Amino acid sequence: MSKTTPDPRPAGRAQRTVKPSPRDRLLDAAAELFYQKGVGTGIDALCKAAGVSKRSMYQLFTSKDEVLAAALERQEAGLSALLLPPPGAPRDPRARLLYVFERLEEAALSPGYRGCPYLSTQVELKDPEHPASIVAAHGKQNLSDFFRAEAEHGGAADPDRLSRQLTLLYDGASARAGIGADPLDGLAVATAASLIDTAGVA
Repeated sequence: MSKTTPDPRPAGRAQRTVKPSPRDRLLDAAAELFYQKGVGTGIDALCKAAGVSKRSMYQLFTSKDEVLAAALERQEAGLSALLLPPPGAPRDPRARLLYVFERLEEAALSPGYRGCPYLSTQVELKDPEHPASIVAAHGKQNLSDFFRAEAEHGGAADPDRLSRQLTLLYDGASARAGIGADPLDGLAVATAASLIDTAGVA
């Protein structure tokens, strides 16, 4: 710090960073491990990554299933902010729909991309009644609802059908990119544009 620049901190007190709570560390570790390694990751590995004892984990959560569901639910706001246009963004419905697929293609370029966390969780669990599957289904429904609302606003001939088509495209594209089978390279955006235009969205 320059001698001419006053230190904004009170004399004798250093700035402190707030240490994440054991619960936050567990949820952060769960989000990363379950996304990168799969939901079969064990409690020992989870607690080790979080720096939390198993006893502490069970004081906070009743089971690994509950940790998985809570970690997935915690990601919902961030995923929505990543994929959906900002509230009030001055874009027409067609552009707002394509925005999702543009963000998907950007995300898929990341070396750590493993597809949609909601879809991968549902596929791995294969149990629609699992707490994490319920959270994932809610997240997927929010995206489908967004597609439908924009389709209706844009004058689509059949908003429900277009919403289903775009959800199917999103899931397929994210899964293919997540397993490294397809780099997308504009394919998801171009396919979405074709569906949107065929549906008559302005």
